[in-house]
Amino acid sequence: MNILFTCAGRRNYLLDYFREAMRGSGKIIAIDSHIMAPALAVADLSIVVPSVNHPGYLATIKEIIRDHAVDAVVCLNDLELPLLSKHKGELEKLGARLFVSNSETIDIAFDKWKTYAFFKSLNIESPQTFLTIDEACSAIDLGKMDYPVILKPRWGTASLGILEAHDEGELILCYRLLKLQLSRSVLKETNQIDIEKCILIQEKIKGAEYGMDILNDLNGVYQKSFVRKKVAMRSGETDKALTVVNSYFLDLGKKIGQATGHVGNMDCDFLVRRGKVYLLEMNPRFGGGYPFTHEAGVNIPAIYLAWMRGEVDITQYMNYTPNLTFVKYDKILKINTESYLKKSSDANLVCCQE
Repeated sequence: MNILFTCAGRRNYLLDYFREAMRGSGKIIAIDSHIMAPALAVADLSIVVPSVNHPGYLATIKEIIRDHAVDAVVCLNDLELPLLSKHKGELEKLGARLFVSNSETIDIAFDKWKTYAFFKSLNIESPQTFLTIDEACSAIDLGKMDYPVILKPRWGTASLGILEAHDEGELILCYRLLKLQLSRSVLKETNQIDIEKCILIQEKIKGAEYGMDILNDLNGVYQKSFVRKKVAMRSGETDKALTVVNSYFLDLGKKIGQATGHVGNMDCDFLVRRGKVYLLEMNPRFGGGYPFTHEAGVNIPAIYLAWMRGEVDITQYMNYTPNLTFVKYDKILKINTESYLKKSSDANLVCCQE
């Protein structure tokens, strides 16, 4: 079984988890637009490809699936999910199973305004969110929200472009700055969808931070959720965490998983303040917090492979243990870029998210 990881970035651990589950059968294929992406150094086959927003990106994916007999595709970048979801049918006709949700689910998760509306539709609390400065200032004037507030891209990824404002003057300045930053960033094209309403202004809630992996099967049927309390963050990812089992949190995960009908794993973030839970966002892919779930006894790569073999009982792969603390650390790798296949000659391409 050959598995393709798109926008592999720094997800070395995920490639290693899948390799362990594959037990020597098949190849790990990793692609990225940056020739020095660390994950390329540990794959069986590494390919440098155009960036996600390049017009030839989809054709390159199709070519790789055909040429290397790819059986499954694991997508690791928010920016490519809308494209691959839209073309999921034609990609799967080439013989590869895509662990990608339908376009509606991807759209709700990628558009953070729609995410906010989605949570509200399920009667799930989420920080108050506004699309314009006037609406946010009006809520503050009416006493419905206080400073500081958070500004972030409506279509964002990897905690890029998050700013904090402590008064109206700073809010206006941050808004202008963020618009300028977006126009010069990897998010430029995405936020052209609605340039006048591409920034969200959100109530800042101080509380304990949590992450949750919500697992659905290949048909979008809810299976189980796994929660961790974030002890420390780094570059938008969980760096240290404590595993948690809490029935209320698990009920929320089930409610969300059943409503989205997403495929495979979904990373979800929430806060708890004075006993009240506030959902922040969800990303229908493996997130940076997945290693904590894995090390605590849940082997989602093995579950994916079992499902592809037609197996139904996955209980042997779900032995989640609470009250365990894990930390990430860095590792140095020597790379040999001469061994990589190159389907792009651009040496200055933007690296996919970590």
